[in-house]
Amino acid sequence: MKDLRAARRATYSFLHALMEAPETDLRPLLETRLAPDVRYRVCHPLGDLVGIEAVLEGLILPLRRALPRCLRRDEIFMAGTTRRGEGDFVAALGHYVGNFERPFGRVTPNGRLVFLRAGEMYRIEGETIVEATILLDLLDLKRQTGAFPLPHMLGTEMLFPGPATHDGVMPDAPERSESSAALVEAMLTDLRAFDPTSFESAGQTGYWHPQMLWYGPAGIGANFTYPGFQRDHRIPFLTAFPDRVGGNHFCRFGDGDYVCSGGWPSMTMTHAGPYLGVPPTGRALTLRVMDFWRCEAGTIRENWVLLDYGDLFAQMGVAVI
Repeated sequence: MKDLRAARRATYSFLHALMEAPETDLRPLLETRLAPDVRYRVCHPLGDLVGIEAVLEGLILPLRRALPRCLRRDEIFMAGTTRRGEGDFVAALGHYVGNFERPFGRVTPNGRLVFLRAGEMYRIEGETIVEATILLDLLDLKRQTGAFPLPHMLGTEMLFPGPATHDGVMPDAPERSESSAALVEAMLTDLRAFDPTSFESAGQTGYWHPQMLWYGPAGIGANFTYPGFQRDHRIPFLTAFPDRVGGNHFCRFGDGDYVCSGGWPSMTMTHAGPYLGVPPTGRALTLRVMDFWRCEAGTIRENWVLLDYGDLFAQMGVAVI
């Protein structure tokens, strides 16, 4: 197994410097770590950014100016080689924290403290970033400003907590990386098939800890135990999108007790039932996904999920962002 700890540390330092360096230093800083033709895939409505100048003008400067003196707070920071040969990646889950002073991603500021959820996956060659995928929970940012556009939340809305073990940043148990990834991959394989009447599936048996915690994006919220996950996410989702097919992941690997996976998009499905206040449209949809898991003693104990709901609802014809 390749040792990516040095690249992991270098990427961590670089990403924090992007929030801390003077604005005049940002372009040369980006040039030290990004490939000249780097591609950033960013959630709706920010879109694809190609090249260093586009990344600076389309993401870094707008984010820093929206949240002046912004803090980057990582809860999970991991690295590994993907299981299916897509390359070496660094992945992060956390928040951008600051007073929301200027518009960002079409969201109107409120001048108050916000915690902007972020999932980030960087494909690296050596210590150079050649591609990035960034999923920001802009729907939750709207919720924090008092402008949540959906009629209700399925689960409990809360700040994304860090791992209960407080060891998600630079995990240090490489001997468990492969077994963690294999556990999650087996769960995902079995979870695909379900009884359309009861919504039960093989994927719930033996994989999840009895006290599992599932932290979902704005619109879904968080829940506790597998029955809570079924009630607050799985059943409403499968009712709305019964033919959903997952897969198409560009990144999946383990790092110690942690596993991450991302698909851009991951799911294809038909909008066949009502979902979060939107009646069925019959449209073919796709969904961009990022997951982070913490494994414990052969089970999955915690799962953090980011979904590009701005893009999903836009496909339904609803502008939530």
